[in-house]
Amino acid sequence: MTARIHQLKAGRQSDNPKASALVFSYTQAAQSESTRRSYDQDIRHFKANGGTIPATPAMVAEYLATFGGVLAVATLQHRLIAIHRAHSDQGLQSPIRDPRVKKVMQGIRRTFGVAQRQVRALVKDDLLELMVTVETQKPLKAARDKALILIGFAGAFRRSELVALNVDDITQYDHGVELRILRSKTDQEGAGRTVFIPFAKSKARCPVTSLQKWLALAGITAGPLFRRVNCHDHLGSTKALTPPSVALILKSAVGKAKGWEAALTVAGHSLRSGFATEAAMASWPTAAIMEQTGHKSHEMVMRYIRPVHKRQIPSLL
Repeated sequence: MTARIHQLKAGRQSDNPKASALVFSYTQAAQSESTRRSYDQDIRHFKANGGTIPATPAMVAEYLATFGGVLAVATLQHRLIAIHRAHSDQGLQSPIRDPRVKKVMQGIRRTFGVAQRQVRALVKDDLLELMVTVETQKPLKAARDKALILIGFAGAFRRSELVALNVDDITQYDHGVELRILRSKTDQEGAGRTVFIPFAKSKARCPVTSLQKWLALAGITAGPLFRRVNCHDHLGSTKALTPPSVALILKSAVGKAKGWEAALTVAGHSLRSGFATEAAMASWPTAAIMEQTGHKSHEMVMRYIRPVHKRQIPSLL
């Protein structure tokens, strides 16, 4: 043990394969799987377009110039983070800090702007319209889609949180259900939190009743709540839906109800955005909205509240 301590103090690399494997596994665990996949995809695109790791500042600047105006500014910023991480993880000097790279990125931001695409918020009136469309499907698929949409809205869930829910995460109460979120985008270390969803006055649009109906109809008593339904209207897998599936289900429902152009404006985030918007219109306190959505930043939730307040400004004429 003493020798091991001296070795660590000296900064020498361990010759213990088991210890090295643990270091690697814990390093990997520092990032979520989805984050690693996203960074890997960014690096593949960089390499496919002439980049290498390690990269020179000139190489990165050329890459940015090539795709400025082709890719969104936010996408290019994400690529820079991925390139920086690819260097820092290997103890290499990052080219992202070079003044040339910073000036090129600054020029791209000034030229094309930094406004992010805002997805359409699906509010209560939209959901009522979607429920009519969803219920025209085969029974099992209709039950799943209705429960997924209503629970996603009422819980203000991110799509990753929604598909990660399991039967064990449900606690039943007389006036609703409490759902446990073990891990989320802003809680990578798994501290966890709970979201309470009450019974709605109308059974036709009650998220709790819809969830219970779906689980009973599908015979789900353990494992993931939301799963694939095949073309024969049977459960297609014991595995959970993927996050992109939430967006596809929403787009399909919106497309049938409002037209396919409207479907292009929605995404998995539309349910979460819709809840925050609807709560702001109902004059919920900001703290109450943040409690349900799990937002830790007041500034983030104000993105939903400010537009509502602007629309309530009375005319001076």
